[in-house]
Amino acid sequence: MVSSIIVHGGAKTISKDKARANTAGCMAAVQAGWSILTGGGNAKDAVEAAIRVLEDNPTFNASIGATLDSDGEVFLDAAIMEGKTYGWGGVAAVQKVRHPISVARKIMENKSMLLVSKGAEQFAAERGDEMCAPSELISDEQRREWEEQEAVLDRPATVGCVALDDNGLLVAGTSTGGLANQPPGRVGDSALVGCGLYADNNLGACSTTGDGESIIPVVLAKTAIDFLVENRHPQQAAQMAIDKLASQVKGEAGCILLDHQGQVGWAYNSQDMAVAYMTAKMDKIAVFTKK
Repeated sequence: MVSSIIVHGGAKTISKDKARANTAGCMAAVQAGWSILTGGGNAKDAVEAAIRVLEDNPTFNASIGATLDSDGEVFLDAAIMEGKTYGWGGVAAVQKVRHPISVARKIMENKSMLLVSKGAEQFAAERGDEMCAPSELISDEQRREWEEQEAVLDRPATVGCVALDDNGLLVAGTSTGGLANQPPGRVGDSALVGCGLYADNNLGACSTTGDGESIIPVVLAKTAIDFLVENRHPQQAAQMAIDKLASQVKGEAGCILLDHQGQVGWAYNSQDMAVAYMTAKMDKIAVFTKK
């Protein structure tokens, strides 16, 4: 077993002018999480820290820079799960929360549940999470694209992280701003255990990205974990999960995966996918925008 961390900035189409921002953002997220793992911290802290970096970066569709729905508003979803006790926490359709992954983490530490909308925002405010006005989550670029109804080449997508610490704890987290021009009230896969994320210390942990309406019916994260049986390498398991999705439903998706030994896997059927990872066996961070 080796300490490992992997992040994704979404399965999407990455334009040439956004490639550097995607790789830099994913590397920064890995660095944040890796510094915690190598400093004796646990996988829960590492996943939260990495995703907070991605939520702070308008390159990605999570918190700052999230996509606008058909009414021109932003709603955020996030969840986190750990593989020892199967504890989890999730939030959905929140507007006034700066870091939804941190709220999900507090929910997990309190009692596993999914909180939505004003109830989730009230929970966050009562526990001292960073709050904000909904308008603070909307970048100038996202507002302009929504107002002009532009066909965006670099489609925003969900972000996520999976980490394994020295004690063998596996944790997965996912955060998103949803789909561009989604109908008000729509919630995708990111906050749903088994779909947008899953963690099991005996097998592995997974975070997914892509079209939630395609990910949910195939329970993509749990499906990828199930493919790890018989010591199958996570790269093979990840590809098998994406192949199963593609054979059963229409839609683009991707997943990142660690097994209980810290081996890395990732796969997607979109044009590109921003990914970065680091393990104790590596000298430097590996980062990609496509295979």
